[in-house]
Amino acid sequence: MPMAADDIETMIRDAIPDAEVEITDLAGDGDHYAARVVAESFRGLTRIKQHQAVYRALGDRMGGVLHALQVTTAIPD
Repeated sequence: MPMAADDIETMIRDAIPDAEVEITDLAGDGDHYAARVVAESFRGLTRIKQHQAVYRALGDRMGGVLHALQVTTAIPD
C-alpha cells in the first residue's frame, strides 16, 4: 500500500518541528518521492547527519511502505 505525501510531510514535521518540508511524488505511484527539508536545526550538522534525521523521522516505513525517498536538506539562508 502506497504512502501519502501528506503523511510523509507530517512525520518529518513532527520529528523536526522547525522544518519547511516539500514533498514531490516522482512517479505518481505513491512509492517514489523526493523530499526537500530546510531546517535551522540542521545548522552545524553534516549533510549525512541531516539526512539521517529525515530518515529517522520516517522510522520503519523506509524500505517498506515507502519504497524510495530522494532527500535534499538545507539550512535557511
